[in-house]
Amino acid sequence: MAWNFNGKIQLGALLLSLLGWICSCVTTAVPLWKNLSLELNEMESWSMGLWGVCVIQEEGAVVCKTFESFLALPQEFRASRILMLASNGLGFLGFLFSSLGSDCFQLQGVSWGLKKWLRFLAGVLVEVAAASTLFPVSWVAYSTVQDFWDEHVPEIVPRWEFGEALFLGWFAGVFLAVSGLLLICSTWLANDEPPLPPNGSLVTLPTGSPAEMPERFFHPPPRHRDLVI
Repeated sequence: MAWNFNGKIQLGALLLSLLGWICSCVTTAVPLWKNLSLELNEMESWSMGLWGVCVIQEEGAVVCKTFESFLALPQEFRASRILMLASNGLGFLGFLFSSLGSDCFQLQGVSWGLKKWLRFLAGVLVEVAAASTLFPVSWVAYSTVQDFWDEHVPEIVPRWEFGEALFLGWFAGVFLAVSGLLLICSTWLANDEPPLPPNGSLVTLPTGSPAEMPERFFHPPPRHRDLVI
């Protein structure tokens, strides 16, 4: 494949989709969506994720406990679980389809037109995965801000703050969104025919019936030993 402008776009979209999918999976797994520091006990800090709560002690020991009931979770955490799992699945499918539709991979029986539509489908899936990542992360961040500035809660009560996973989730959503846009743009820049050879020209053969073709196309040139001196 000639590394033209469209090929570079496809390669960049492929790498961004892989990076965004990995970041999305890490965001789903780690218990760092919210952090809580206790002023009365500075030797411990709490962190919360989609699957449980962890207590981090000053000595480095970490004790985690998973949530026992899905229905007991706050509304934003229940929705975040579903949306993040959907984002992980859609992101993987988008990366798979973008790999199959990329000009970097030549598969027998896959036409250039089919590759174009595979990239378009991958772009749509990756864009949906980006929305499924950005929405729950932003929702949890919004609820955290509301709880932090709630005037009905006494100031002495500790308040949850942003965890590292929220920032990682925002980065993952941006990577996936940019990757989806690049994949969709590559479909409009692509042709339905394969690219030209590296020299940029195609070999043209004469057309017509065998009777109309010159005789030189049917008889090879004489060898040196056939020449008569």
